[in-house]
Amino acid sequence: MTKKKLASLSSADVTKHRLRFNPNDWLNNNSNDNNPHTDNSPIEDIEEIISRIEAKSIDVTTTYADWRDIGFALSSGLGEQGREYYHRISRFYTDYSRSECDKQYDNCLKSKKSGITIKTFFQKAKSSGVSIAVPRAQSNDEEKLPVFSPDIYNHLPHFLQEICKITSSADEKDLLLLGSLVVLSSCIPNVYGYYHDRKVNANLYLFVTAPASAGKGILTHCTRLVYPVHKKLREESQILKIEYEREYNEYMNIRKKNPAADKPQKPPEKMLFIPANNSASGVFQLLNDNNGKGLIFETEGDTMAFAFKSDYGNYSDGFRKAFHHETIRYYRKTDREFVDIECPCLSAVLSGTPRQVQNLIPEIENGLFSRFIFYYLEMSSVWKDVFQRKADNGLDEYFDRFAQQYYELFEILKSKLNIEFTLAASQQQQFNGTFARWQNFYETLVGREYTATVRRLGLITFRMTMIFSVLRILENGELPQKLVCEERDFQNAISITEVLIVHAKKVFSELPQPLVVPKRENREERFFNRLPNEFSRKDYVELAEKLNIPDKTAQNYISKLLNKGLIHRDKHDCYLKTTIKEIKDTGDT
Repeated sequence: MTKKKLASLSSADVTKHRLRFNPNDWLNNNSNDNNPHTDNSPIEDIEEIISRIEAKSIDVTTTYADWRDIGFALSSGLGEQGREYYHRISRFYTDYSRSECDKQYDNCLKSKKSGITIKTFFQKAKSSGVSIAVPRAQSNDEEKLPVFSPDIYNHLPHFLQEICKITSSADEKDLLLLGSLVVLSSCIPNVYGYYHDRKVNANLYLFVTAPASAGKGILTHCTRLVYPVHKKLREESQILKIEYEREYNEYMNIRKKNPAADKPQKPPEKMLFIPANNSASGVFQLLNDNNGKGLIFETEGDTMAFAFKSDYGNYSDGFRKAFHHETIRYYRKTDREFVDIECPCLSAVLSGTPRQVQNLIPEIENGLFSRFIFYYLEMSSVWKDVFQRKADNGLDEYFDRFAQQYYELFEILKSKLNIEFTLAASQQQQFNGTFARWQNFYETLVGREYTATVRRLGLITFRMTMIFSVLRILENGELPQKLVCEERDFQNAISITEVLIVHAKKVFSELPQPLVVPKRENREERFFNRLPNEFSRKDYVELAEKLNIPDKTAQNYISKLLNKGLIHRDKHDCYLKTTIKEIKDTGDT
């Protein structure tokens, strides 16, 4: 795949102009050019990766195949210049021999091995747990992370268009759009769709990451959109508390005369905004009191991160389950009872610095990362006019106008029994095809660890189309039993995700990567891996002697390999290794 094709596949996501070679690009380059020995040879990057190998004393040549292919990679990419690199890499193998290494590299130089290029070196390093991300000098011509196209805003539901037009800054528009979508996702009652054979609601998680003072604070105004819902719940809670206190006083007055009198139950704490700075049982209790619904909104991601790291506040498991509406089970110590929160519908908006992302998500394997929409806000070097008013009476009052509009729709939706949302058949087909291509592309570009992010972005995209479709009700006044996505809303959601997938990749690349410890070969594996594809008894006896394996043991190894079908006799005193294709063909028959 050429760099030109790579850029077109990822739309705006892959930077067009880079000052230096980036090994991650080479991993996606399927060219069979075996002679990339040009002025652009990636010497500095190879030096950097080998320094990391040496710093951790990692053997990336554990198997013969790895050792051989790295030799081919360096010789095809660097020629004779790669020999010393080959030694520096090979010396961490337990039976390293400089003369044997020279001999192997000579053979690699002579060979015209097809299909192995310098990218193989980076692949082997990455699979051994070595980070291959190489810092690059910034260029004034280098593209920034993409923002949403102006065309997206032209086709939004009118409600969102009006919210976003308050600012002319592309970054701020994007933040207002994403923030609005996520806070509204917490207040869409009785609307659902089916995704992957599961009933899902509109709830979303968002994390906006940026350096300090980059401008992510504009997100806070989005909370005004659902504040009337929160206010109404608090008023209901206050009425219930007053009633409870009256009943409790009556109970206290009559309990001496009537010991069998029922003690009144404390009323639920009704609210929409659930504080992230909370104990696990506190979060679950509030979620349960509100019928499994809530919104966590924190401008500092560390608030949730610190809670997750404490013994009493680690509700990470429940937070992850809520994304898929999976039942959360917890124990109420005070009342000595188990509680099941069935189908929790939680939404979340967090913001913070890149370091705060790492504090919240210290590893990529627990599934928390892939549940978030990520937007990486880059720092602008331009001073903003701090006295400029975007709205005459401030942004809070501006958002309050829209809040009242939405609250009326919320009350209507709450009164309905059920509204099923669905994509049109043609949209479903395009959806599946688009995400299949994205999954294949980003798995090649980033690795299998990123696949979960692409897949959950599919669910996120589906939920975005649901929110767009609900907001169309404000325009047409129709409240159908089955809500079908309009084509403009579907295409908009796909276009938004095309940008979000790049922002997530940026954040993903800055997370600490887990160290993969390569498995050590045992003696039998080492013997088999170093056997040539075609060999005689003399060949395997000489190899056994080099590896300090007794002749009789080597013969036993050969017998076992024959029985397993890993080698076979082609003719007298001539053995052949079984190829992967032969194994596959055997399996097919």
